[in-house]
Amino acid sequence: MITARDVRKAHDILKNVVEKTPLDFDRYLSEKYGATVYLKRENMQKVRSFKIRGAYYAISQLSEEEKSRGVVCASAGNHAQGVAFTCHEMKIPATIFMPVTTPQQKIGQVQFFGGPYVTTKLVGDTFDASAQAALDYTKAEGMTFIDPFDDPNVQAGQGTVAYEIYEQAQDDGVSFDSVFVPVGGGGLISGVATYFKDVAPDMTVIGVEASGARSMRAAFEKGHPVKLEHIDKFADGIAVQKVGRSTYEAARRYVDQLIGVDEGLISETLIDMYSKQGIIAEPAGAAAIAALEVMKDDIKGKTVACIISGGNNDINRMQEMEERALIYDGVKHYFVVNFPQRPGALREFVNNILGPNDDITRFEYIKRANKGTGPVLIGITLGDKADYAALIERLSVFDPSYINLHGNESLYNMLV
Repeated sequence: MITARDVRKAHDILKNVVEKTPLDFDRYLSEKYGATVYLKRENMQKVRSFKIRGAYYAISQLSEEEKSRGVVCASAGNHAQGVAFTCHEMKIPATIFMPVTTPQQKIGQVQFFGGPYVTTKLVGDTFDASAQAALDYTKAEGMTFIDPFDDPNVQAGQGTVAYEIYEQAQDDGVSFDSVFVPVGGGGLISGVATYFKDVAPDMTVIGVEASGARSMRAAFEKGHPVKLEHIDKFADGIAVQKVGRSTYEAARRYVDQLIGVDEGLISETLIDMYSKQGIIAEPAGAAAIAALEVMKDDIKGKTVACIISGGNNDINRMQEMEERALIYDGVKHYFVVNFPQRPGALREFVNNILGPNDDITRFEYIKRANKGTGPVLIGITLGDKADYAALIERLSVFDPSYINLHGNESLYNMLV
């Protein structure tokens, strides 16, 4: 495992390369949660993510021969951008593998930062599938693989986020009770937790995973990294099926608490931060702030720091984020309802089932048949989430066999 000394060594290299991002007091969040909240703004970093730290430092430690042969990496986007930026700066050839599900915005940024030095390959539906293809390619071509998290130099580079937080806090006369750190493969929290437990051992380090991709929790439960069969790829920057061996060891030793935040809450937080404060964060970057809602009773009266790990948000995903936020907040619901196949059935539903402030946002026959009724996918947005129980009561009268898609992930993914 790395040490705080390794982080300091990385800082000596990176201090003239990366931005020393702001550590900002956030009045809005502080008043909302009755705490003193600071945000470490890695969304304002070069390439808009902390990932440049680990990528640059790891590549800087290669021999000249290794650099000349080129490097390979696999990434959901941000690590790839860090590698691309570094290789352009150092004039090193790089081949970058990304899942085919990577947002187009991140793919375009990788190509922009890398320019003629970078070749991109889209392979696999998940990071892990893409990583395996990258490893096979590395071996075949005799190049060097730059792991996004399971590499001590990468972890040391990411740990410089903690170095800066501690230095900035001392300059401002601030002492943190806890720090919230997003967790995917574990590279960031390995470096951050290692450094903080050396310089501020009483600080509570809280790891934050997306609920649909809790690979670090799975490793904690099993006592070693395990591969999750299925993950929700929404928070793509922290959607990893299996954490690294070394990151697991560091997290197990230094992380005080590991929590999960629902992807809907992440979406709600992301939209809230943009609309209230103009802060642009990607889903993974908003995870640490979303965790404040989960931990609101514990942080009252405390001084806490949240790391906004990245701001590479694809504007084309905003509709999906709004949808997830509304569903999480209990305002939007989807049902499969058997509708009478006769004129006036929809009018009857609107008049008798919907509340005065409710709205139908989707109405789609799943299958038409020569029968008295046919199944319809219907989306309903409530004027007030408190009206949900009354809606269900009326809906049960209209169709006692209706299906509520909330909690039925397979059917929801198939139909919605």
